[in-house]
Order: sequence, then C-alpha cells, then structure tokens
Amino acid sequence: MKHPIQRLNSSRSTLAHSISTVLAGGTLLLAGTLASSTALAQEQATNLDRITVTGSNIPRTNTETPSPVQVITRQEIDRTGKSTVAEYLQTLTADGSGSIPKTFGNGFAGGGAGISLRGLGAGSTLVLLNGRRMATYGLADDGQKVFTDLSTIPLDAVERIDVLKDGASAIYGSDAIAGVVNIILRGDFQGAILRGSYGTSGDGDGNAKKATLTAGTGDLNTDGWNAFFSLDVGKTDAIKISDRKNRKWIGTGDLRPWGYGNNAQFLGGAFLSGRTRGGVGPNGAVYDDRNVDEDNPAFLVALPGCAGLTTIPGQTEATAQAQGCLWDPNQLYRDLTPEEKYVNVFGRASFAFGEGGEIYTEIGYSKKETTFSNTPSGVSGGWGYPGGPVNANSGDGATVLGPDHPDNPIPGQASRLRYSAWDVGPRVTNNTNEFNRFLVGVKGNWGDWSYDTAFLHSGTDLVNKRSGFLNYDAVRCALGNPACPGGVWRIGDNAGLNSQALYDYISPNISARAKSSLDMFDFTVSRSLMDLKGGPLGLALGTEWRKTSNSLTPQTFTDQGDIIGLGYSAYDGTQNVYAGYAELSAPVLEQLELSAALRYDKYESGEGKATPKLGVKWSPADWVALRASYAEGFRAPNPAENGDGGLAAFSNAADPVRCPGGTPAPGATGDDCGALPVAIITRPNKDLKPEESKSYSFGVVLQPTSTTSLTVDAWQIKRTNEIAQGDTGEAIAAGNVLRDNNLLNGVPGTGSILAVNTQYINAASTRVRGIDTDIRQTFDIGPGQLQMDLQWSHVLKFERTDADVTRDYAGTHGNCDVTNCIGTPKDRVNFGTTWKQGNWSVSGIVNYISKMENKDFRGPDGEYQFAYADGTDVTKIASFTTFDLSGRWNVTEAFELNASVQNAFDRIAPLDPTTYGGVNYNPLHFSGAIGRYFTVGAKYTFN
Repeated sequence: MKHPIQRLNSSRSTLAHSISTVLAGGTLLLAGTLASSTALAQEQATNLDRITVTGSNIPRTNTETPSPVQVITRQEIDRTGKSTVAEYLQTLTADGSGSIPKTFGNGFAGGGAGISLRGLGAGSTLVLLNGRRMATYGLADDGQKVFTDLSTIPLDAVERIDVLKDGASAIYGSDAIAGVVNIILRGDFQGAILRGSYGTSGDGDGNAKKATLTAGTGDLNTDGWNAFFSLDVGKTDAIKISDRKNRKWIGTGDLRPWGYGNNAQFLGGAFLSGRTRGGVGPNGAVYDDRNVDEDNPAFLVALPGCAGLTTIPGQTEATAQAQGCLWDPNQLYRDLTPEEKYVNVFGRASFAFGEGGEIYTEIGYSKKETTFSNTPSGVSGGWGYPGGPVNANSGDGATVLGPDHPDNPIPGQASRLRYSAWDVGPRVTNNTNEFNRFLVGVKGNWGDWSYDTAFLHSGTDLVNKRSGFLNYDAVRCALGNPACPGGVWRIGDNAGLNSQALYDYISPNISARAKSSLDMFDFTVSRSLMDLKGGPLGLALGTEWRKTSNSLTPQTFTDQGDIIGLGYSAYDGTQNVYAGYAELSAPVLEQLELSAALRYDKYESGEGKATPKLGVKWSPADWVALRASYAEGFRAPNPAENGDGGLAAFSNAADPVRCPGGTPAPGATGDDCGALPVAIITRPNKDLKPEESKSYSFGVVLQPTSTTSLTVDAWQIKRTNEIAQGDTGEAIAAGNVLRDNNLLNGVPGTGSILAVNTQYINAASTRVRGIDTDIRQTFDIGPGQLQMDLQWSHVLKFERTDADVTRDYAGTHGNCDVTNCIGTPKDRVNFGTTWKQGNWSVSGIVNYISKMENKDFRGPDGEYQFAYADGTDVTKIASFTTFDLSGRWNVTEAFELNASVQNAFDRIAPLDPTTYGGVNYNPLHFSGAIGRYFTVGAKYTFN
C-alpha cells in the first residue's frame, strides 16, 4: 500500500527527470564556463591539497573551517571502554532528548540505536558513513521518526568520527537540520589486527564477548591497489531487573521505602483513586457493580491468593482487599538490558589508474538479533488502532469474568476484571535486523578539476516477533463464555488448572516486518579558480539523486485492535529526491575566509526548497580565530507522518479534570495527580507542510601555544512548521480523550483517562540555544606526557511554541512526548585525561549530567510530575557523575593488553519516577543502573 503522493505518474516522473537533467546539465555547463573564464583570467591557480573536511565538498589546505566540527580520534573512543559506536556517541555532550539507546527494548524502535544532536530527534540528525548516507532503520522511533541505526557499524574499522554541530543541509541534504555525524572508516590499510575482549559487570552478569579481525593488503601508491575488510562478532547477555536488587530503587518497582506511595508507575496491583482503578495484580480483582449510583461508585474487590503469588512481603488477604495485591512484576520479568547477538562486516577495495585516478568499492553487512523480556500483559486497558480507541476497561468492550465463571467472586454478575497474566508469562520481543550496503565509485582529476562520483545501494530487513501478548477477542471469550471453543481460562490461584492449548489460544505468536532501502547516485567536481591573498579560491559543484523507501506491516492483529495494550504502527511509502548544489571557499585575505553554499532539493511529492549556508572565519592573529555560520534546512514529511497508517503508543500525562492545578478534585485522591500512563493515538495528516529551519553559530578558536587549544561556540537552531504529535496536554484540555467510567461523584466526563486522540501537526516552532566549549591541553612531564580535554554543552533555551503558547523545557523533565521522557538537562560535561609513558597509557573520564527540575516545563505554570506519598512534590532529579578508567600496555610492538572499568566508583543512578524509558532511573544515567562494569581485552598486530 503506497502513500498516494509517492505514486509515480508520467507527468511527475517527467518533471522529476527534467529537474535532474537541468541540475546535472547546469552543473557541468557552469563548470565549463567557469573553467574557461578562469583560464583567461589566470593561466593556472594553485592546486588544492586533498584534505577531506566534514562539512565541505572542497578540499582544503587546513582543517579549521568556519563551522564547528568535533573531531573524535580512535584513541578517544578506545579510552572510554565503549564497545560500540552507538554507546560512545550517546555519551557526547551534544546528544540530547530523542536519543535512542539499545536498552529501550520495549520502544517502537527496539533493537536500534540513534543519536539526537541538540535534542531535536534522531530523525533530524544526519548520519553518514565515509561521507555518504546509509539506509534507515526499519522501525521508526515513536512510530514516526526514521533514523540511522548506529549499531550496524563495526567499531574496529573506524578511523575517526567527525561531528558537525551546525546545520549542513546545503552540503549533505536538506534534512541535516540538527547537524551531521560522519563516521570515517579506515582507508589505505595494510597488515592485520586481531582483537578480543570480554566484559562483565561487578555483579557478574551482562557478560559481553567480542572478537574482531581487520586485515588489509596492497599499497595504492606502489602496488596500484589496496583492499581490506573488518569482521566484528559479539554476544551480550541480558541483565534482569531482579539482578539489581542490591541497587536500591533500580532493582524494584516498589518505591515505598523512599517515601513514595502505591501509585509509583512500576509497582503493580495497587488499588488507586479510592479503589476505583488499578488492581492489576497476580491474583486478579473485579468491580462490584451491584447497587451502583451517583453516590455509590463501583469498587474493586480482590480475588484470593495474593500471599502465595506476590514477592512483596507483608501481603495478606486483608491487605489485598484494602489496598490491592501489591507485587513487583518488573523485578520478576523485565530485562534491564536485552540480549544481543551480532555480526558486522565491512570491506573496501581501491584500484589506481592514470594519474591520481581511483576506482573504489565498499561493502557492508550486519545482522543483529535482540531479545527483550518485559512484564506480563494485563487483560484490560485502553489502546488504539485505525478504527479508533478500544476500551477494555468499561462499557460494552470491557473484559469481564462471566456470571458463571468459577473464579468470579460475585455470582450472577459479569464482573469487570483487572488481572496481570503472569501465568501466560512475560511479553518477549525478538528483533532480527539485517543491514546491507554496496558502493562503487570513481574519483580522480580531469584537467584542473577533481571529480568524485558513486552509486550507492543500502537496505535493511527487520523481522519483529513477539510472544506473551494477549488476543483481545480470545481473552474475552475464554473469560466470559463458558462454552468458548478455546476453553475457560482460570486465573490467579487457579491458573494451574489451565492447559497449554488454552494459552496457545489466548496468546498466539505475532510478528511484523519492516524494510527500508536507499539507492543514490552523486557526482561532485571541485577545483581552484584563482589565487586570492589568503590562498586558492575553491569551487565545488554537484548533483544527486536518491530514492528511499520505508515500509512496516502492522503487528499481527493490531490493525483490528485485537492485541491488548499493544500500540499500532504501520507505514509504506517511497521518496525520490533530486538535488543540485554549489559551494565556494574564498580566503580573501590571509586573515579572512568566506564560504558559501547553496543546495536545491526537489521531492517527487512536490516539495522543494533552496537551502543556503554562509560562513566566515577571521584570524586577527596566528593564535586566535573568530568564526560564524548561518544555515537553513528543510525536511519533507515522511510516509509515517502523512501517509497511510498511524500509531498508538503510551506516554505519561497529567489529568486537569481529576487533578486541577495539582490538587485532587472533589471525590479524587492524590493517586490521580502527577503524570500517569495513558495511550496516545496519533493519526497521519495529509495536510502537513515541510519542516524548515534556520541555524546560527558564532565562536572563537584560541591556540596560544602548540599544546593548548580552546573553542567556544554559541549556537541556535530554530525549526518552524515542526512535524510532531499534537500536544498531549492540549488534546486532553480539548476533550479528545477516552475516559473510564469511574466518575467523580457521578459527574460525566470525570473518569480516568485511558487514551488521548491526536494527529501529527505542524507545531509552530522549536528554538534551541546553547554554548559548546572544548578545551585541550598537553603537558610533557618528565619521561611521560599528560593529555587533558574537556567538552561542555550548556543549553540556554529549549522552547516549543504551540498555538501561541511557548514552553521552555531547558533544565526540566519535559518534553515527555519525546522518546524515553529523558528530559532536558542544562549541562553535560566530559572531562578526560590520559597519561602516556613508554609502553603504558592510563586514561580517566569524568561524565557529568546536571540536575533537572521534575516539571513538565519551566516557569510558574509548569507542574511537578510526581509526588511523594504525603503529597509533597518530587521537585528535582539529581545530577549524576561517573568516572571511567582504562589502561593499555604494549607488551611488545605487536601485542597489546587493555582493560577498562566503567562507572569505577559504582555510582547509583538518581531515582526518577517519571521517565518510562527505564525502571525508576533515567536512560541518561544508564551506567548508574548497571553499576561497575569491567572489560579486559587484547590486540595483536600482524605486519
């Protein structure tokens, strides 16, 4: 099922072909004209040295451009002890909300890993491999945002990583709104390197085994060819929540010892709101609907057996009737980190011809399997599908124990049921993702011109399998119909009477399949036009065509709304994009460099826009430079946003009806306050407009000595027509909700929120502003050398404007409509030191994340997101600091031993009751959930 605006027709195809032809022809014509005119003006300009700098298509004579680029060396990666590209990049201070960790196994994009520069989302951060794109991950983040999966790249093949922190749409594509991460792999490599490592936590779990082999032969200059490959295989064991019982709140959903009440989001079974909701425990509970009127609501009644089913001590039949059967399902069933198995392969071959010519090819393949275990499914709740919301809590769709069900404590009544299906087992998600990439290109010189052209094909194929989920119709039959063909489902204390055939009937295996592909052709030429006072005037011209496709079949039965509690997500569409671009680099004086670029991207669906970029660098002295840049960006809606399909997900939201202004309404209790789990049903919107952005940066670069450097860059990105889910709070205020029937004093429209209806919209704008600082210092001390560096990102503003209402999330726990609800800390700092002496080196890294107000946004109108049992607000999430230590010993020239300790002081992540990305901890503080982690490794180099 193709998205309508993506379907080819003859007129659009002809138009697109014409645009491509004009762009390509115009590029070559302009190149010829400039070459001719330049020849008349000057016989020969100085040739440019071939230095590749991320953020420019023009080879340069130096690496310092008007744009801020963080260059990460292989040494900087190795010293952290991180075993994958994704794990390292998510420690960068520029990473923010919207980042996708591999540990979020129950998210829409489970199994993938993405980076979100400036907190603008993984979909606005362009990830390149050797300067070119990769196919996106098969599963869109939040069911909406397509992104590049970082876990497909073999770490041992990486030479360096460049992070371009301003907009790069004019260079690499209009969608590079937040910046670019360019992962550069080894080039002309000779010899062989064999590595092996083994990691384990301080608790003796989460074992990680990894082996890599990188080998290359041939010298491009002397032999005329070079080829190398890198093979990376590994396996990481899962860690269960229960394996962290010794880490305070990390290993339990029961937060009562720390002053919280029974309404903590990961504590199961509690009766809430005066026994009118909750009760999803292992024993089960039903509503007593007898004698119900406006003054006498239905109350929950616990089924027997709590004491024998819960792991929380002190539970009795009496306490179960009073407060519900409290239990800790996350501790029993949920993974803290998933199990992973992977193999990554990358190969490259180059063949020289003529004078400076080179034919090159790259191949890449990755296969990764991720398995994540989560808590058992409940039998009721609210969720959505294309036909609308489903209410299994109340009304005609309620899940009930039939009047004659043997476990129904109220004979003759169809009793609405609350029950966690522990006897079915955990919900388990298994993702198997295969990634492929093939590139063939040629580059060289033609007269005074340098050229580079290539064809790229890349794709992913992901199979998502799930078990332990409940079929809604089958469950209602097995609980409510004594003649159900699948049998009668006995629950709680009597679950041992069920057959396997019954469980197969109510919990079938389900699956979905996601695919993505990228085909791209690009052609770039560059040359020196003339010598200016500061150096050669450089020109680059190019054209590009790319075709991307993304498709996701809905999870089995979710298109009918027939899997309890499982959100719906599906999309299918193709985009053809045609682009032409030009770039100039003009060192007009020895102290002054100007740069300019212009790109035009035309989407087959009709959207198109020119995106310029301007830069200036002024060096009044050899040791100081001032730089500034301005760039524009543009992103057309993707098929998940304006095509066919939609999604239903879960988030946390406050209820202004049951808890206005943070105070319980008459008839409500404190359990009704704070951010509570709700289903969010989002529909595509065919009237969406493209996102547009403007970014600014201004910085200073200081190098007073050969061993000291300091850069400070102030930046701002403003994104307008932002494509996002409609604001949850506004949808609730407008009444676009599905509510339960536990009314307050019989007043209509006051039941607890089950689901919120919204759609993708063009929000007014998001403006992010901050300051980046990078300091590096090297000391020669006696026989050794001490290297020190510090990166500090400070967020000044993170404002989102909707319907003329502006909210600032900087320093708060908002925006919880974004992946993981990790919040927006104002400061992130990494401070690293390395001591080298002879064959030894020792490194230490301090990672700091500042505290956050536990508010949904800044200002007096912002509300705290959770409260303690006594009603006082949880006002902040504490700051978090960890220290990583690593060391290397070159036993011989060929043999190296290395070791690292992450979170060396075993710091525990601060308690965070609001985020849904981790059980009582924030995903930003993940190392504090795992605890101390040791890795030992060896490397042998064959010459």
